[in-house]
Amino acid sequence: MRFLINRPSNVTESASASTSAEVATRLRHVRKRYGLSQRELAKRAGVTNGAISLIEQSRVSPSVGSLKKLLECIPMSLAEFFSFELNEGASVVSRRDEMPNLGNASIAFYLAGANVKDRNMGIMREVYQPCADTGAEMLAHAGHEGGVVVAGQLELTVDGTTWLLDPGDSYYFESRRPHRFRNLSASEVCEVVSANSPPAF
Repeated sequence: MRFLINRPSNVTESASASTSAEVATRLRHVRKRYGLSQRELAKRAGVTNGAISLIEQSRVSPSVGSLKKLLECIPMSLAEFFSFELNEGASVVSRRDEMPNLGNASIAFYLAGANVKDRNMGIMREVYQPCADTGAEMLAHAGHEGGVVVAGQLELTVDGTTWLLDPGDSYYFESRRPHRFRNLSASEVCEVVSANSPPAF
C-alpha cells in the first residue's frame, strides 16, 4: 500500500496540520484499543512499521483511500474512525471544536451527536459564509426539517415562494417540497440552528 499525502489545494497549512494531528491521535487510539502494535498493524496492511509511526507522529497525512485500506485491516469504517468518542463517557456533550463539519468552506454543517448510534434526528449548527448558496438546483428529500436563524439573514425558498428570515425567525416544512437556502449578504455571515428527522446525515 502506498501512502499519499492528502493536502487539498483549498485547505490551508494550519488546517492540514490540524487534520493530520487528528488522524494521528485517532489511529494511535484505535490501534491500542484493538491491542495492535505498530509492527502488527503494518504487517496486516503490507507496509513498514515506519509508515505507521510517521502517521502517528503527524509527519505524514495519508490520503482518504490509503487510510481506508489501512482501517480495513482493523477492521473499521472511515465513518466510525472519524466519529467515535475519544473520551469514553463524554458523548452527551459535543464541544464547539469537536463537532464534525459535514459541509464545506462556504456552508458549514456542524453535526451534534455525530458519535451517537441510532440517532433518530439530526441537529446542526449551519454557518453560511457571505453569498453562500445551497445551489441553483432545488433540494428535495424525505422527512421534515426546521430551524431558527440566530445571526445574519437567511433567504429561504420552498415550492417557489421566497422569504427573508431575520435572527429569531424560524421555518418548518416537509423536506420533499423543493427548497433552497441562501445568504444574500456580501459581508455578513448567517448562522442557523436546524433539525431534521429522520436524520439526513
